[in-house]
Amino acid sequence: MHALVLFLDGVGLGDADPAANPFAAAHTPTLDALAGGQRWLRDAQRHDNGRALFIPTDPRLGVPGRPQSATGQATILTGRNVPAALGEHYGPRPNAAIRALLDADNLFKRVRAAGGSAALLTAFPPRFFAALARGKRLPSAIQHAALSAGVRLPTEDDIYAGTALSPDWTGEGWRSDLGYTDTPLYTPQQAGALLAALARQHTLTFFEHWVSDVIGHKGPLERGVALLELFDAVMAGLLAAWDDEAGVIVITSDHGNLEDLSTRKHTANDVPTVIIGAARHIVADGLHDLTGITPGLTRLLTDSGHSA
Repeated sequence: MHALVLFLDGVGLGDADPAANPFAAAHTPTLDALAGGQRWLRDAQRHDNGRALFIPTDPRLGVPGRPQSATGQATILTGRNVPAALGEHYGPRPNAAIRALLDADNLFKRVRAAGGSAALLTAFPPRFFAALARGKRLPSAIQHAALSAGVRLPTEDDIYAGTALSPDWTGEGWRSDLGYTDTPLYTPQQAGALLAALARQHTLTFFEHWVSDVIGHKGPLERGVALLELFDAVMAGLLAAWDDEAGVIVITSDHGNLEDLSTRKHTANDVPTVIIGAARHIVADGLHDLTGITPGLTRLLTDSGHSA
């Protein structure tokens, strides 16, 4: 078995207000179908449509305050209630205590220790690596967990080789924002199919998407709507190419943000988790908050009875 985790930073389940919530304004038939015809809104209920299981998921974890990226991502990747361990929600980048928890145990490490392979699929430009080397920025919790497990961060070479994608899936951002003129461009459907093809090569593949959180902090609504409609088309391509018997797709987030553009701050809303594939119930067993994702994927990917 293999798993593809699509991590969407800062995506929660908010009000049915098309003036503030892109999820209430966007045309997203693929995403709605994954939730049994429900829009990804606050009143959406846990639902199994026969292929996908939609689970409203608690990122608050019993800790006061607004959930933050570092503790949320670390919880997703360790199965531990990291905000409770620290006594607070913390972010955006992991502090020493969070890094120590990720170094001790994380999903990438578990998969590799069991003899599987793991990869990140989001590529980073040279200036990102230069900033890391100069100490001008810290890796995200996801990036730190991967590096701690010996999983490398993809580079521009992977973009050209088609072995990784840009954070916006299609590659447009590498041209419009980074100034590249010859990097690959994909239609949303092609990007989805490429995600499926790359996921088949590893036990665990992890795609880190952060544009959603940027829009959640800065807006505008129109950009949020465009992003969700793009993601909907990517998912259509991915689902068309995915073999449900061979693996699962997991979509999840660390905290709310994009779903309420009336504020620039994170929200305390539930986040959506979607598990797609024949083995979805193995992953979903007991999943109601962010601590449930790594235990479920561990059962699927490292238990010989499931991973054979």
